[in-house]
Amino acid sequence: MNILTTTLPMFLVISMILATMAFWLPYLNPDYVKLSPYECGFDPLGSARLPFSMRFFLVAILFILFDLEIALLLPLPWGNQLPTPLIPFSWASLVLILLTLGLIYEWARGGLEWAE
Repeated sequence: MNILTTTLPMFLVISMILATMAFWLPYLNPDYVKLSPYECGFDPLGSARLPFSMRFFLVAILFILFDLEIALLLPLPWGNQLPTPLIPFSWASLVLILLTLGLIYEWARGGLEWAE
């Protein structure tokens, strides 16, 4: 029998069971804290409509950018096995140079400072 015809139904059944359990199990024992809008357990103080600082969003975007950069550069060691390993290394170097120049630009403009 083909391995695809045996493993595919098994994976589908297991994923359906896990999805059903993940959907139904959290509703078994709801308590006051889980039913509150803030699950951390404290009562909200003040207005929920306070604006966030744009610097917070800038640092968050930079974190996501450098996190994705690591994910893009992860397969780079396997580029050594290609017939022309210089091409992936040059593209990776270009990405790193562009990200470094962008980080230096934001640092020079004071975009990474928390205090105004």
